[in-house]
Amino acid sequence: MANEFDLDVTFEESDPDLSSLSASELIEEVAKLPDALRPVAEGLLLENRTMSDVSQALGIRQAELVTRLHRAKKIIAASRGL
Repeated sequence: MANEFDLDVTFEESDPDLSSLSASELIEEVAKLPDALRPVAEGLLLENRTMSDVSQALGIRQAELVTRLHRAKKIIAASRGL
């Protein structure tokens, strides 16, 4: 994931692949996320905004944004059995 965003953030496991989800399934899953993760997933996964734009709008560092996105993807994947 660090290569994808060119940030110094790494995780032990790779990001789950959510590409098999339809737009409506993704919207449904994002709506279920905890409050701290939902705006990140909405901005990046649903609205296709830039990381810089979302991190500035939320007032968080991009490294924290990447961490929250990773957590959101893991929750969505687990919920869908991916």
